Amino acid sequence: MTDGQLIDEALRARELSYSPYSSYQVGAALLCADGKVFTGCNIENAAYGPSNCAERTAFFKAVSEGILEFKKIAIVGSPKGEVTQYAFPCGVCRQVMMEFCNPKEFQIIVAKGTEDYKVFYLQELLPEGFGPGNLKQL
Repeated sequence: MTDGQLIDEALRARELSYSPYSSYQVGAALLCADGKVFTGCNIENAAYGPSNCAERTAFFKAVSEGILEFKKIAIVGSPKGEVTQYAFPCGVCRQVMMEFCNPKEFQIIVAKGTEDYKVFYLQELLPEGFGPGNLKQL
C-alpha cells in the first residue's frame, strides 16, 4: 500500500470523528505487517478523560483482532472542514506505538492530503522512549 492510499484511508476515517466538543476531527489508518489496514477516528466524551484518539482507536482495533506487528500509520487531523494543518500524535499515542512497534522502523505519516505529507520514524517523535525492551533488561 502506498503512502497516498494510506492517507486516503485516514481521510475517510476522519469523516467518522465524534468530536462535538472540540470540533477537531482526526482520522488514522494503521498498516499492519500482513498488509491489513485498521482505521480509527477520535471519539470525544463529555467528561473529556474517557476520550480516545484516532491513533489509539486504530491500534486497539488491530490488537483486539490479534494483530501485533505494524509498519506505519497515517494521521490526518484539523478543525472541522478542510484539513489545513499537520496533526501529530499526542504523547499517550506515541507511548502506545512504542509498546508495539520498533521505533527505528515504524513510520508515522502526518498529512494534509495525499500530496502534502511528512514521514517520521517513531524514534524521531519519541526519542529515548520507554518500551518493552527496557523491561527485558531487568
